Amino acid sequence: MADNRKRTKGTKPAAKADPNRPAPQRETGLMAVELAQGELSPAMQAYFDKCLEKLGFVPNVLRAYAFDNTKLEAFAAFYNDLMLAPSGLSKLEREMIAVAVSSINRCFYCLTAHGAAVRQLSEDPALGELMVMNYRAADLSPRHIAMLDFAVKLTEQPATIVEADRERLRAAGFGDRDIWDIGAVASFFNMSNRMASAVDMRPNGEYHAQGR
Repeated sequence: MADNRKRTKGTKPAAKADPNRPAPQRETGLMAVELAQGELSPAMQAYFDKCLEKLGFVPNVLRAYAFDNTKLEAFAAFYNDLMLAPSGLSKLEREMIAVAVSSINRCFYCLTAHGAAVRQLSEDPALGELMVMNYRAADLSPRHIAMLDFAVKLTEQPATIVEADRERLRAAGFGDRDIWDIGAVASFFNMSNRMASAVDMRPNGEYHAQGR
């Protein structure tokens, strides 16, 4: 039977949806709880403006905390001190800890955002993917294996950390200040993972394409 339906010249018939293929994933909003942004201090407004200038967007984790300027300032100050301030750990090593911890906790937000950071800082997309999935499958130095094993043990079994675990870090070349920083970064991301899961915080879409 002839198809007598009119079709606009030059257009193609709409493709049929494939029932066996998942629909494209779309951003579903900032988080599952509704908290209106409060008034930002001049310092925090300048911080948001700097993010827009350097990144092209404000990370959703900052927007999530923006309902309370005091909480936002505390979070931003602690994060920036841990991840950006001078340390015996490189920025990449700190991001690797963030991803290893987040992989144990299955935190979508942090795996997406900090997986992108590992890809960018290492200039190795494969390393970023391995860190997200299973750092033990990556070709890592003994230093990095010891560092990540400690962070993961602290995540999974904190009560079982003993002096032998710290000695293993020392044997891998870490000083006592480095051990503090490894523990601090791992602990911070355990908190952040749980907070992100509590409110179903969603990462900015831009992260998915970064460093690939």
